[in-house]
Amino acid sequence: MHETIIAHKIIEEAQKYGDVVGITIEVGDLAHLPANEMKEVMEGLTDWKINVTETKAKVKCECGYEGRPKIIHKGHDSTLFECPKCRKVPKIIKGDEIILKEVKVK
Repeated sequence: MHETIIAHKIIEEAQKYGDVVGITIEVGDLAHLPANEMKEVMEGLTDWKINVTETKAKVKCECGYEGRPKIIHKGHDSTLFECPKCRKVPKIIKGDEIILKEVKVK
């Protein structure tokens, strides 16, 4: 149900720019929702053109590794990932956000 809350916040923010006809949303690999679910929810709530782009996550591990994590499982509201080098849970640097990148208005 939290996906609807996220979608409503994005809709509210986009509408501040005027009569919206389309938006672009950036969804990170480690975000709470997979990109396809975010698009599906937004299309169900609006008649806007919805463009969703995925961004690669970046992590930093205590073993010294810095780069993309190994994603073990990506589900609704959960992502299991580890350091591909030592298999510990690394710190997320980027890629866990859902960002409104562009708003197209009439």
